[in-house]
Amino acid sequence: MFADRAKITVISGKGGDGHVSFRREKYVPDGGPDGGDGGNGGSVIFVVDKGLNTLTDFRHVRKYAAEHGEEGKKKNCHGKNGADVILKVPEGTIIKDAETGKVIIDMSGDTTEYCILKGGRGGNGNQHYATSSMQAPKYAQPGQPARSLELVLELKVIADVGLVGFPNVGKSTFLSRISNARPKIANYHFTTLSPNLGVVDMEGADGFVVADIPGLIEGASEGLGLGIEFLRHIERTRAIIHMVDASGSEGRDPIEDIYTINRELSEYNAEIASRPQIIAANKIDIIPEEAEAVIGRLKEEFEPSGVEVMPISAVTGEGIKELLYKVGEMLNELPKERIVFEQEYDPEAELRFADEPFTVEYDASENEYVVEGPRIEKMLGYTNLESEKGFTFFQKFMRENGILDQLEALGIEEGDTVRIYGLSFDYYK
Repeated sequence: MFADRAKITVISGKGGDGHVSFRREKYVPDGGPDGGDGGNGGSVIFVVDKGLNTLTDFRHVRKYAAEHGEEGKKKNCHGKNGADVILKVPEGTIIKDAETGKVIIDMSGDTTEYCILKGGRGGNGNQHYATSSMQAPKYAQPGQPARSLELVLELKVIADVGLVGFPNVGKSTFLSRISNARPKIANYHFTTLSPNLGVVDMEGADGFVVADIPGLIEGASEGLGLGIEFLRHIERTRAIIHMVDASGSEGRDPIEDIYTINRELSEYNAEIASRPQIIAANKIDIIPEEAEAVIGRLKEEFEPSGVEVMPISAVTGEGIKELLYKVGEMLNELPKERIVFEQEYDPEAELRFADEPFTVEYDASENEYVVEGPRIEKMLGYTNLESEKGFTFFQKFMRENGILDQLEALGIEEGDTVRIYGLSFDYYK
């Protein structure tokens, strides 16, 4: 069964505790401390496997835990590091924090490997705590604790063009003709139960990837039918082929069909609905005498708004070559970069900062509001404020940690100065 969504829990390994022991040798009555350090806990790492195209494995196993580090041993022996847990996912998998729904990482583009939780650091053995005044320390550092995170995995397929339309308009037949994809085809609704990808190779032009998005019906964006399960797969596409049954063989009006599907796309994500479209008016072989009139109606309705209508027959192949070259020309005019979803949440950063205090005060002598504390200092060291992404993270950090609320409680007004470790900026809502 095709699976493009899964909810799992990942747990990093606990660091091994440092060891307390003392050297014991013949003729050495008072040997010094020789407790070894604990091993580091294992990390949780996601890796892209291009041989995978589904998240089915994560439907059967919901919890993944890395190995704990071993405790240190006597004679200064270091504990063994815990083994990492490696989770293989298809390219295009987006990993989100289950609690907030924020994107942690998009496993596509240049990101082929990502450590989502680092294992706990092993504790120091008692050998590290010997001083001139305490030569036999009976204390060793415990290892850092394990950490867990609940995640949602969503697969959004990598394709240049999304193929949309009502069920049974001929999308699967079209995809099988233009590529090596071999979807199962039959004459009933919801034949296609998973997105199919087809690679189009054209002589004298760049190829592209088409994704058949199944299950769209009226109300799909609200969860009716299967459409809501697959709409996420159109989010990376740069253009859309909107296929319609020009023959009306299902008893529907092709113009109304197009408006209905576009409405569902818009309600799911308005930005997707605004992407360039070409209407493929299919099944003209069924109505050879009426085809010209039907195509004329479609052109009159949609071409004034810049949406070209091209008549085709997925069964006979008529018009398909012209359609593909037109799509290729459209893609050449669009940005080449594939859509990659930006990081909205960094669990490692959040966990590092979670227990660090900070203060928000008003400095009357300088007429400035001062924000300080180890948590803030670490955040600034971690964040590149010169980049748009870094500054956005900084703003979210200030808002989500209540710093802006505290500033407003102190009476800050627009234009007042806020100072954070040498960085000064004017406050504006």
